Order: sequence, then C-alpha cells, then structure tokens
Amino acid sequence: MTKKRTSTALSTTVLKDRVVKALNDSSQRLAIAVTIPQHKVIADLASAQQVFATRQRLGEDVIGYAYSIKIDALAGLGELMEQAPKATGTRGQLKGRGVSGGFHQNPPEKTFPTLAEQGVDKQTAHLARKLAALTDVERNAVKARDKTLAEIQTIKVREQRVERVQSLSVAPNVETLEPVPVLYADPPWRYEHVKTESRAIENQYPSMSLDEICALDVGASSTADAVLFLWATSPKLAEAMQVVCAWGFTYRTSMVWVKDKIGMGYYVRQQHELLLIATKGSLPTPIAANRPSSVITAPRLGHSEKPSEVYALIEAMYPEFKKRELFIRGEPRQGWLGWGNECTLS
Repeated sequence: MTKKRTSTALSTTVLKDRVVKALNDSSQRLAIAVTIPQHKVIADLASAQQVFATRQRLGEDVIGYAYSIKIDALAGLGELMEQAPKATGTRGQLKGRGVSGGFHQNPPEKTFPTLAEQGVDKQTAHLARKLAALTDVERNAVKARDKTLAEIQTIKVREQRVERVQSLSVAPNVETLEPVPVLYADPPWRYEHVKTESRAIENQYPSMSLDEICALDVGASSTADAVLFLWATSPKLAEAMQVVCAWGFTYRTSMVWVKDKIGMGYYVRQQHELLLIATKGSLPTPIAANRPSSVITAPRLGHSEKPSEVYALIEAMYPEFKKRELFIRGEPRQGWLGWGNECTLS
C-alpha cells in the first residue's frame, strides 16, 4: 500500500501571516530607531519582504505594506544623514615618526563614521536624501504607489523651471513689449505667384518678404526660455525654417491642420497647413496629460484664418505662461497679448 504524500509547502495564508508579523515588527522597530544603521537594516528587511511577497504572490496589500515601511525607513535615513556631522572616518591616521623611527597611528580626537562604515552605499544614500526632501504629501503618494519618486522629481523640476520663466516675464520699461514665454505667429507670407494671385493676397492684408519677417526683433518680445508656434503652408516650409532660426528658436516638431475642403496647388491640391513648434532656452515641455494630437481636423475658414481650436490647444499645453499672438488682426483673445499693425490692443 502506497502512502499518500503530504505537501511540505506552507500555504499562502501561513506565509502571508508570517510576512505581516515580520513587517509589524519592523514597523515597531522603526518607530524607535534613532541611528543610521538601524534605519538601513529596517529598510533592507522591508525590501527583502517586499521581494518575497511579490514572488509568493501574497497580495498587493502585503507588498504595499512592505514598500511603505521601506520608504519610511529610507526617508528617516536621509533625515539622519542631513543632521549628522561631517564624517571623518574611524580609522587612525599616520602622523609623525616614533622614537624608533617607525610611524605610529594617532586617531583623531573625535571621529565620525562614514556612511560606508555604517553600511550605507552611495546609491542608497542618494535615494534616502531624495525621499527625505519630499513633503509629507509627496512622500505619502510614493508610499501609496500613486506616483514614483522619478515622477515627483520630474514635477518638482518642472515647477521650478516654470517659476523661473514666469519671473522673467517682466517688461524692462513701458516702451518695451512685455516678454512672454509663449508666442503664436501667422506671418503675412509674400507669395511669388502670378500677378493676379499676388494682388488677391495683397487685397486681404499687406504681405511681407522673407527678409522683412526674419528682421523682426521677435526675441525682444519673448523670454530667454520660450516656445514658438509658427504657421506655414507647404510652399513656405523652407522659408518658415529660416524664420525660426532668425528669431532665435530651434525647430522641434509640428502639427498639421487637415481641412474639410481641398484647395489649389501647382503640384498637389493643398488640403493642410503646418504649425511648426520651436523652442529656445529650456522651457519645460507640456505634461503628458496636456499633450494634444499632432493632427487638427477643422473646417477651412476665411482667407488666412486659422482654427480657433488652436488657441485652446496652446492654452492646455502651457497653462502657466503668458501668451502673445503676433501679426494679430483685431482684438487679442481673452488672456492673451497681441502684437501687429492691425492689433486693437497691445
């Protein structure tokens, strides 16, 4: 008669209970920990329990509990590191010669162990300092795994850059345009068509040559860190790139406006226009949630008129910054500044 085998593997419930008990012990130890080594040991234990709970599939509650303790231990480690006196090392130093001519060791009067001597490597120290610098709200978001530390750091860096750019949006005097970080331009391109076509454009608005557009001191109306949205038709794409450079910007990408009606053209019948996006300095890019599609689908409007949706897209991409529309005809959009010989408000 064959004996029935009994499994020696512990059940998930038993493993889970053991891990939770160990984590409770770590949490209690953390509450009374006062030294760097104590925090490092607790962080290592919690990290090991997190890995074990993940491999054994003990549930997100247990994994999250271990992760939370690890974050608290590392943050506490970082705070202690900031408070600790400058490390001198505990090993003695060779100083002078003895009576017999040999060197003897004289340890410093007061020594402080280095982080390495306390079991903290550079990578752990770097992470601990970053966690210690977080606000309570930010740290709780990391502990709850709502945001990663990298995501929070990205947000913080972007906020700092935004504040710096905003501080530059101050006009030096009343005769100078207030510099703004966001520019939107639809230049009055001059086309080298046959006379009848050229005259038709001139009847709509006075056009400008490429040299005249490039010579405009657009840099004076923008901050050192800025973004430019520049309209260009396909035939004017090469010239538009020259304008981008002349105004001190670097081309980054583009959007395309697809119209509902087809137009004229010598090689193909045009049904789209390009909105070039260029930057200078280090203006923050839009956050991921505010990045629109590169395709704008909107009806064709009056001569040179652009879709009103573009204003909303730019506002959503850069809600923090002041904006100016160049070559505007009429009154600027609410919340925008304007510039142009037909602008009714500056």
